[in-house]
Amino acid sequence: MSAAAINLLEDTWAQGIPHDQFARLRHEDPVHWHEIPGSHEGFFAVTRHDDIVAISREPGLWSVELGSFFIRDQTPEALASLGLTLIGMDPPKHTRYRRLVATAFSPRMIRKLTEDIGRRAALLADTVAAKGGEVEFVEEIAARLPLQVICEMVGVPAADEDRIFDWSNRMVGFQDPDFRTSEEDGQNAAAEIYAYCDALAADRLKEPRDDILSALVHAELDGERLSGHEINMFFVTLCVAGNETTRNLLAQALLTLVQHPDARAELVAGVDDDALWATATEELLRWNGSIHNFRRTATRDTEIRGVPVRAGQKAVLYYTSANRDEDVFADPGVLDIRRTPNEHLTFGGGGPHYCLGAGLARTQITALTRELLRRHAGVELTGEPRRMRSDFINGIKYLPVRFS
Repeated sequence: MSAAAINLLEDTWAQGIPHDQFARLRHEDPVHWHEIPGSHEGFFAVTRHDDIVAISREPGLWSVELGSFFIRDQTPEALASLGLTLIGMDPPKHTRYRRLVATAFSPRMIRKLTEDIGRRAALLADTVAAKGGEVEFVEEIAARLPLQVICEMVGVPAADEDRIFDWSNRMVGFQDPDFRTSEEDGQNAAAEIYAYCDALAADRLKEPRDDILSALVHAELDGERLSGHEINMFFVTLCVAGNETTRNLLAQALLTLVQHPDARAELVAGVDDDALWATATEELLRWNGSIHNFRRTATRDTEIRGVPVRAGQKAVLYYTSANRDEDVFADPGVLDIRRTPNEHLTFGGGGPHYCLGAGLARTQITALTRELLRRHAGVELTGEPRRMRSDFINGIKYLPVRFS
């Protein structure tokens, strides 16, 4: 295969999801060496479902700490900070830190939150009618629910939700000029959210509450309290990732249903059918995830599907491709809201880094999409959606729609 014919970097994703490139790679070159123009770097693009699952479940061989989860190499300072985030740690460190917050995302806790999430979703769906049915869905609707939910769980006052929203955009949108105007702006956003977290943590140290930040401030690992920087990185991971990824899943779900009116009509007709909504939510997740990929770095010489990989080389796991793998999904290019089983990798390939907030995201997607369709059977685009320029985040930054 001509290497020049494959481009999985940020400009490609800004135009659309390259399903045609992934289909070619899965069939012709499932472990494809991808150059990064103007750089000494390169990586193996891994596109088959079973390879991604196998790599995800061997953290000792495939490290995230060695080179982070981003495609491009990081500065030593950035790598040190990323290594303090849950998604940037290898076991056993990752296991110890994950336990500090895992209880808040357990199935039992998500069940306790379900009623509140449903209430918030219903209120947001009602605001659509109050706006005459015409909204910019990303900022006015999709961003609101995950922001409200994660901020309350972590301990951020409702009045500060928009500040979290702004910091999130500037920190994760580092490849998109609409979100970050310069590298300095991204650094400023990080400094601002760290300072905010420090002030909130100081308050929780004196007056703990029933929230995740209080638990972190008073937690101990190996007999010692977490450092301020460790708490900052937890806070950023939970607040930023906890709202950004679900916001994109919600926007992607709505756009998918705009583009598939038959599926939308079936969901409207079965709006009270819990079993239908369970399978539909999984199919919406398979169809468009919120993260394109995660990178891993080989800790020793190995191979993937017979392709030699040297210690220190990168493998980038493309979940977007795995979710259309013909060996796993019948008619993968067809949206089937009754599909079962549905072994999609939208929340990762399993192993220690399986998404901590998967249950929370599922609950929000079902609740908001269901409440919107309960009130508005019709929805159409009123303008062209705009995608985020990013080879990491599968984001929609502008989605103008009219509900009817």
